[in-house]
Amino acid sequence: MNPFVKIRRDLHLIPELGFKEFKTQAYLLSYIETLSQERISIRKWKTGLFVKVQGLNPMKTIGYRADIDGLPIDEETGLEFSSLHNEQMHACGHDFHMSIALGVLTHYVNNPIADDLLFIFQPAEEGPGGAEPMLKSDIMQEWKPDVIFALHIAPEYPVGTIALKEGLLFANTSELFIDLRGKGGHAAYPHLTNDMVIAACSLVGQLQTIISRNVNPLDSAVITIGKITSGTVQNIIAERARLEGTIRTLSDESMDKVKHRINAVVKGIETGFECEAVIDYGSMYHQVYNNEEITRDFIQHMKTQTTVEVIECKEAMTGEDFGYMLKEIPGLMFWLGVDSTYGLHHSKLNPKEEAIDVAINILTSYISYQGNR
Repeated sequence: MNPFVKIRRDLHLIPELGFKEFKTQAYLLSYIETLSQERISIRKWKTGLFVKVQGLNPMKTIGYRADIDGLPIDEETGLEFSSLHNEQMHACGHDFHMSIALGVLTHYVNNPIADDLLFIFQPAEEGPGGAEPMLKSDIMQEWKPDVIFALHIAPEYPVGTIALKEGLLFANTSELFIDLRGKGGHAAYPHLTNDMVIAACSLVGQLQTIISRNVNPLDSAVITIGKITSGTVQNIIAERARLEGTIRTLSDESMDKVKHRINAVVKGIETGFECEAVIDYGSMYHQVYNNEEITRDFIQHMKTQTTVEVIECKEAMTGEDFGYMLKEIPGLMFWLGVDSTYGLHHSKLNPKEEAIDVAINILTSYISYQGNR
């Protein structure tokens, strides 16, 4: 078996949530320690890692980032290497991201180039957000790369393709949590209560009008409420309700406007339903913006490769905290085709493992091209 496919399967067994990736960190370290240590420097950061590979005659540092956390999803793939952890799964492909990064790292330990390389194994991409604090860490400030790259698996594209574009690739995103508190009571006496199930239902409908009536139709924004919790039993009117969702926009200005309107709508709910409301915007992820010059250079180089097809794609409403790193360090992210029937964050996501070698080969080709000129 391809060693990096085996690594992917090993990691798929042990998904862990953000800043709890203890087994994952230990596994990564145990593999990296099998490599020649002559040119390697390793430093831990929380549950993540920085791994620096010394170049032969460095003029710059090239960074590569892989995220390492899983999602709170019960796996339903039926694979023989399915998650051993209840309600935790690598349903966003971070097991692929890590195995690819280890493949690229291994190549450069054995085949050093002129420039230094920095491999960043980042925790908590899915939440609460590891990129921004990792970027601000003392280690990153000491070893900060001059350019940085990352990829994300794409179930909708076939193996052997990559997709990217200059400029905006992924949206600005923000979590959204709204807690409502009214007055509970017996179902037989609704006039003596303030029912938070009714308030929550009304609020969901009103939130959707922000997109349809307050956002320019030539712009793009999304508000999704993915979870509502309320009530205790069928014959008690609910005193509390909690809405959990996400906001996605293609500009900072639109994000500010959407949040302004959410604040106003929720105040209206407070008045109309005589209740109290608290809004928490949780973690916010900065847009992923690919440096135009580097992206053009990357696309031009990839088009010389016979093993991959390059697709210039549209921007997506996907969120990725790698955007914080691209905000400070020029670079790019691209989609890696993995051809899965089920999409990202699905309990049956099953990417094709042939994509691992494709990614290792194209990344080592481009990094060598970058790091020896």
